[in-house]
Amino acid sequence: MVIIWYGLVPILGALYSRNKLGQFRRRFDELRLSPLLDYRKYQQLEKEGGIFRFIGGFESITDGHTLWIQGENLTIPVSIDNVKCWLLPMQEEGGVGEMFDPGAEAPERIRWDRVSTLTEGARVFVGGYMKNLNNRWSFTSAKEMPLMVIFYDCPDNTLPERIMRAWRHRNEYWNPVTPFSLIIGALSLLYMAYSFLNRPAFRFTVIGSLIALFIPILPMIPPGLIFMVLYRQLSWRARKLRVYSDIAALPLRHLTSGLDSCLLKDGEKYGCVKYDSLPAEGSEGQIPLLIPELSKEGQSLQWYGFGAMRESSSLPENPSDPFVCFGILPGNPKDLTRRYAIRAYTLEVLAWVLLIFGIALNLFFIWIIFVLLM
Repeated sequence: MVIIWYGLVPILGALYSRNKLGQFRRRFDELRLSPLLDYRKYQQLEKEGGIFRFIGGFESITDGHTLWIQGENLTIPVSIDNVKCWLLPMQEEGGVGEMFDPGAEAPERIRWDRVSTLTEGARVFVGGYMKNLNNRWSFTSAKEMPLMVIFYDCPDNTLPERIMRAWRHRNEYWNPVTPFSLIIGALSLLYMAYSFLNRPAFRFTVIGSLIALFIPILPMIPPGLIFMVLYRQLSWRARKLRVYSDIAALPLRHLTSGLDSCLLKDGEKYGCVKYDSLPAEGSEGQIPLLIPELSKEGQSLQWYGFGAMRESSSLPENPSDPFVCFGILPGNPKDLTRRYAIRAYTLEVLAWVLLIFGIALNLFFIWIIFVLLM
């Protein structure tokens, strides 16, 4: 009963939730590399259309199935039939190196009847197939190319990072399946204990059922509580490192095969500049630091600045595309991605070892108490 209802079912629910969010993130990564639709590209659209992305403010919904998004100089309709719509929850922002909230809510699937309750001007990201319908260009979902619509409340250039942070959300063990599974497991164990209560030969079964009933709350009671606190701190730190690993990999989505520069979809040159020391804060050409330094004190370090390479400046500048990574990293992005991932994995393993040890310690004390009482 314990293995099935307290373990297997919630873990399967967690795997399902992680897979669903993984598909969401992979789909966003794929679409954010597609061309950004603007007025010039809109005028040059061919009959067969194409795959684009568009960002703007929520304007209105007409005919019950058409969403209108207003950009800087262009308003685009979106056909909402069979479209997956997501709402990115609000989240407090922190500076580089600060411990942001790793328990942020995951992106939420919302119904279209809730979209109408959003305030006008709410930021919207849409990506997918642009097609000519009834002599009007519109984003349309297709089976082979599903449309993605995301509502968010952060600056456009921070949306990829916000999605990474939301994807590494709170405890995955607690998912929509978990409450029902815990209730069924508890009722099953209570019924088992009650059924054998008046049969001395099954005293072990009664004691085991009553002890197993409290397994979900065992980490919350002494003496194992201290291990639960350590588990939360280590898992918090591990999720933070996972996000840093994801952020460090952002430039690699454009600079493939070890190249130092490339051309973006809009024709802008993108590349990196290496620094022997971090530029002083407030200096000319200052590039934001994306993640904190991961090196021992006194260790020599080379910094990598990423951005648009323009003739007017020898330093990287903010790209025209808001979803292209702009900032400085404390080392080679490939090395940082690997090092942060290894540290995160190590902390996660250690956290689970401490949690299991705390549960086993509490089980031992509870078993002794039950034996003495019986």
